[in-house]
Amino acid sequence: METSSPSPSPPSSPASSGGRRFKLYDRLELLEFHDKYVIKSVESPIKGFSIGRSDGDIQPLDNDETSSASPSKTSIIYGVAGTIRLVAGTYIFVITSRKEVGNFLGFPVFRILSMKFLSCNESLKFSTPQEKRDEAYFMNLLKTVESTPGLYYSYDTDITLNLQRRCKLADGWQVKPIWKQADPRFVWNKNLLEELIECKLDEFIIPLIQGSFGVAHLKLKDKDATITLVSRRCTRRLGTRMWRRGANLEGDTANFIETEQLLELEGFRSSLLQIRGSIPLLWEQIVDLSYKPRLNIINHEQTSKVVERHFHDLLQRYGDTTALDLTDKHGDEGKISSAYAAEVLKLPNVRFVSFDFHRVCGSSNFDNLRILYDQIEEEFRNQGYFIIDPEGNILGEQKGIIRSNCIDCLDRTNVTQSFLAQKSLNLQLQRIGLLESDECISMFREEYEKFRTLWAEQGDEISLEYAGTYALKGDLVRYGRQTLGGALKDGMSAISRYYLNNFQDGVRQDALDLISGHYMINRNGPSPFQLNGFESFSNKTPQYLPMASALLVGGLTLTTFTVQQAGRNAQQYLSTVLWAGVTAGVMAVVKANGRQFCSRPRLCGLL
Repeated sequence: METSSPSPSPPSSPASSGGRRFKLYDRLELLEFHDKYVIKSVESPIKGFSIGRSDGDIQPLDNDETSSASPSKTSIIYGVAGTIRLVAGTYIFVITSRKEVGNFLGFPVFRILSMKFLSCNESLKFSTPQEKRDEAYFMNLLKTVESTPGLYYSYDTDITLNLQRRCKLADGWQVKPIWKQADPRFVWNKNLLEELIECKLDEFIIPLIQGSFGVAHLKLKDKDATITLVSRRCTRRLGTRMWRRGANLEGDTANFIETEQLLELEGFRSSLLQIRGSIPLLWEQIVDLSYKPRLNIINHEQTSKVVERHFHDLLQRYGDTTALDLTDKHGDEGKISSAYAAEVLKLPNVRFVSFDFHRVCGSSNFDNLRILYDQIEEEFRNQGYFIIDPEGNILGEQKGIIRSNCIDCLDRTNVTQSFLAQKSLNLQLQRIGLLESDECISMFREEYEKFRTLWAEQGDEISLEYAGTYALKGDLVRYGRQTLGGALKDGMSAISRYYLNNFQDGVRQDALDLISGHYMINRNGPSPFQLNGFESFSNKTPQYLPMASALLVGGLTLTTFTVQQAGRNAQQYLSTVLWAGVTAGVMAVVKANGRQFCSRPRLCGLL
């Protein structure tokens, strides 16, 4: 399946490009034989490769490869996302459907609608029973990967690089294979591409980003303007909401995202970068069936070095940083905020700004973000934005960055980033000359709604990738206030987050660790599940949870019933006390062993 695809054209290569841009094949034919899969270009049928179904070995396509036999099945695919070797087999991910979602600097961008993995595991029949069980678990993780949301790519250009970085690269970089152009931090399938790279299949290697991509077309004073919003999720500490918190020892943080807002107007192009990321301390929040698990700051001798490494990396990439902390200033959030402030204040070139979003803005006072803006306006204006004129001359550069965080780096963070993006957009439109100094985008009602919708949808997509639900506080971005419908939606999302965090995200975390290469399979070593006791645990948990749930629900039901009958005689009163005691006992057992009932990752540690 595909929608709105451009007409295919053959890719160029560095050897023959003559300065032209490198391009990937955009339509592929998948031929399935009994002993191999063959993948070749539709427009250049002699270009392709085969992969053996017994050993997973990849070979360049021979001109006579398919002449002696007919394939059992032929289908069209739209790219190869990579390969992975498990315990007893190799698996190749292919893109089975896509949708064109807009343009990035004039080049079509696609979102993956569906993927599937092809098995090259004929040798599995000769494996031991334990190897077969391990392979089955890993294959289940690959099925989870198939439905990964928010994956984007282009056949014509790299989309991991922001406009300012692209304009600073040496001449000729665009004729290199696209995977060589890419920023490895944002290549979601980096680990999956290694074998294709080794086999020099450059025309088939598609770097994918996970994040969001959206476009809004505006009409401002009879002028056409395009705003493109691209969010690029870093893969260094990839994970789910509760199982990837804080930083690792290298200073990489969970849910680190670079967001670029691009404006294109009458040949001018301007770009604003913002970043978000978990608080760069060593901390955790382990699910235990409670609605809001306790935050735990890990005492470690490397804590100061971790924070220093994180901000040094930001300084090298983005310039001076303003660390904007949106967490509460009381309770667990207050403790981690204070610890964060204490570490950041030791660093040069970083300004720490603490803003209690919940206290100042509540659930509806979006305009109170002006209080925050007043505190950072000077730095924000001095950091600036990147802008080039229609001839490609650089008129201004972004010299620093705002780094925003709340606890999840989702809801409060997205509201705040959209507010700052609006402020910058006004400055850009004024500089280009479309708006006067006293005018702003909010004066154009319909166009302003498009802008806010663009940011709200971006927030939803990032939240789906990290937390599994739509973003909370989306109404503040869309309308500047909370609506009844939005409050109900937030309530449902909060319940869904609770369920996913407690009962599904452990498996999802394992899937992410597997495909990102954070967990490496040792084919010659013992089963990882035998080493950490996973098998005995996983066999018992499905039995315990329904039994505990049944006892709890039954106890509450019988307690309620006997309370209604308790006034009739002493026996009924004793029954009430008995069932209330049983219910309380079950609740106490469940609470005390909450972590044992939750879905937990088994492949990697928290750091």
